[in-house]
Amino acid sequence: MEWMTNIWEFVSTRPTDAGWAGWFFPTLIQALALIVTLLLAQAFLMYFDRKVWAAVQMRKGPNVVGPFGLLQSFADLFKFVFKEMIIPAGANKVVFILAPIVTFVLALIGWAVIPVGPGLVGSDINVGMLYLFAVSSLGVYGVIMGGWASNSKYPFLGSLRSAAQMVSYEVSLGFVIITVLLLVGSLNLSDIVMSQSRGAGILNWHFIPLFPMFVVFFVSALAETNRPPFDLPEAESELVAGYQVEYSSTLFLLFMIGELANILLMCAMLTILFFGGWHSPIPWGPLETVPVFWFCAKIVFFFFMFAMVKAIVPRYRYDQLMRIGWKIFLPLSLGWVVLTAGILLLFPDLAAHFQSWRN
Repeated sequence: MEWMTNIWEFVSTRPTDAGWAGWFFPTLIQALALIVTLLLAQAFLMYFDRKVWAAVQMRKGPNVVGPFGLLQSFADLFKFVFKEMIIPAGANKVVFILAPIVTFVLALIGWAVIPVGPGLVGSDINVGMLYLFAVSSLGVYGVIMGGWASNSKYPFLGSLRSAAQMVSYEVSLGFVIITVLLLVGSLNLSDIVMSQSRGAGILNWHFIPLFPMFVVFFVSALAETNRPPFDLPEAESELVAGYQVEYSSTLFLLFMIGELANILLMCAMLTILFFGGWHSPIPWGPLETVPVFWFCAKIVFFFFMFAMVKAIVPRYRYDQLMRIGWKIFLPLSLGWVVLTAGILLLFPDLAAHFQSWRN
C-alpha cells in the first residue's frame, strides 16, 4: 500500500509558478487514478457479491470466465459495450441518454471528498459532508429522468416509487449525519475520522455511543441505493425492472455502475462516520501503519453485509417500506439528535472528550 501513498503524494505536488497547467494536470491524474481504481474495485466486488449470493443458495456462482470466474465482470462489461444501443421510438432521446450519464457521474464525483488515508483525499474541503450529502441527494434525478424519458408506464411508475423511497430515507440519513457532526464539531470528513483516533482504537469509534444511529444509517443506506430488500423501484414481479425497462447496452451498464458506486459510497460513509475510517481496530497492531488497508477492509466488510441482506431478507411491501421510514426511523433519528444535543449541553466535559482530537 506504500506505493499508492507515494504516487498520490507525487501527483499532489502542484508547483505554484507553473500556471494553470501546474494545477490542471496533477488534478486530472488524481481524478483518473481514482476513477480507474474505483471501477476495478467495482468489477471484483460485483464478483464477490454474486459469490456470496450463490454461497447462501448453495450454488457455485461465477466459475467459468477466468481463474475461479474472476473475469466474469469484465466479460459482462464487454457484452454490454458491444451490444446494440436501442432507444424506443417514442422516447425523449436526449433525456433518455442523459439519465444514465447523470447517475454515473453523480455516483463518481462523490468520491472526490472521501479520505482513504491521512492526506489521501481528492479534495479535503471543510464542508465535505455537506457536499457529499448534496451529491448523493441529486442521484434521484437520473432515475426520474430515465423513467420519464422512456415514455412507458412501467418505467415511469418505477421512477416515481424510487423518488418517493429515496427522498423518504434521505431525511433519516440527514439526521444521523447531524448526530455525528454534533459530536465531532466539524463538517470535514478527515476531521470525523481523526475524532475517532483517541485511546484504544475500536472503543472510541462512534458506533458504540451511536449504535441505534448506525443501524438507522445502514438500513436507510439500503433503501437509498435501491438495494434488497428495498429494491421496489426495480421489482421484477411488479414493475418488470422498473425505470430500467427500456434500457439496454451501454446505457443500462451506466445505471448499474452508478448504482454500485453509490453502494460503495454508502459503505465508505459507514466506515468514516461510525467505524474509524482508516484507523486500525488495534492501535498497536502490525498493520497500523497501513491505513489504506484498513479503510478498504472495512468497506469490503460492509459490502459483505449488504450482500448478505440481499441474499437472506425477503422484499418488503411498499407500505412497509414507507412505514419504517416515516413512522420509525424519522422519529428515532430526530429524537436522537435532540438527545445528543441536550447531553452535550448539560455535560460540557463529555463534549470536550469527543472533541479532544483537536488538542
